[in-house]
Amino acid sequence: MNYQGLICVLILSATTVGVASGAEIYKWTDEDGNVQYTDKPGSAQAVHVDIQSRPTDDSQVTAQVQARLEKSAAEAEAASKIDPGPSPEELRAQERERNATCEASKATMTRYVQSRHLFREDENGERVYLDETETLAARDQVEKQIEENC
Repeated sequence: MNYQGLICVLILSATTVGVASGAEIYKWTDEDGNVQYTDKPGSAQAVHVDIQSRPTDDSQVTAQVQARLEKSAAEAEAASKIDPGPSPEELRAQERERNATCEASKATMTRYVQSRHLFREDENGERVYLDETETLAARDQVEKQIEENC
């Protein structure tokens, strides 16, 4: 339903409520304990309900509907300004970077598997050979990089 149709429905319902409120209303409880409301006293225990009503101010209803429509439009506009995410160019650049990291990690793993001893250089530039635990940890780290990027 479009907004104009919604406005018409709300104004129509607001004006018909004013017409219906002129009738008398009776309240009573049936055999099952359910409270019933009717426009005719159908039971001896029916009690007249005094309902206060006043005419509907059409301009106030129209203003409320307009305010709701404006709020909905503002929310829709705000939702449209949400960051749509990375552009296709950014996605391609991320993919290229991940592929490069994947290839470098595979090359590192090949070196780790083919080398008899792994080493790192200390602050003096001298080789410090890794023990078995450090070697396994280094291989595990490279395997994780391969899993994440390949």
